[in-house]
Amino acid sequence: MPIVSGIPAPEFEMLDDTSTLRKLSDYRGRHVVLYFYPKDDTPGCTKEACNFRDDYSAYDQAGVVILGVSPDSVRSHVKFKQKFQLQFPLLADEEHKVSERYGVWGPKKFMGKEYVGVLRTTFLIDRDGMVKKVYENVRPAEHSAELLKELLG
Repeated sequence: MPIVSGIPAPEFEMLDDTSTLRKLSDYRGRHVVLYFYPKDDTPGCTKEACNFRDDYSAYDQAGVVILGVSPDSVRSHVKFKQKFQLQFPLLADEEHKVSERYGVWGPKKFMGKEYVGVLRTTFLIDRDGMVKKVYENVRPAEHSAELLKELLG
């Protein structure tokens, strides 16, 4: 069943870049931007992460948590986070179980080659753990501004 607006966001447990176990339920009472991206330190993923970084104070002031998720390892996340001074947790979904649960693990095509991977998607989750909005086929350069507009009106 696809994840759509108005349903409870699936619970998860994943290690972050500090090897801390993060659960969605830890953030009850706060809005969460849960963004799934294909791979650390690639052009689109770096642009998306850096836009969240650059807008971080606006999210923080609004009480919004940003969580990035990819199939990369904790070690890869550490390097990516340090290289670009990212202030928010990056969660390691190495076996793509959470990506599958959220419906963002699927067929992709790049330069004529077909493969399976993370479909760049973001879930805006409200204070009660409900999916408020799903952003599919995210454009990395504009996505953070699009989310802030939604959050701050």
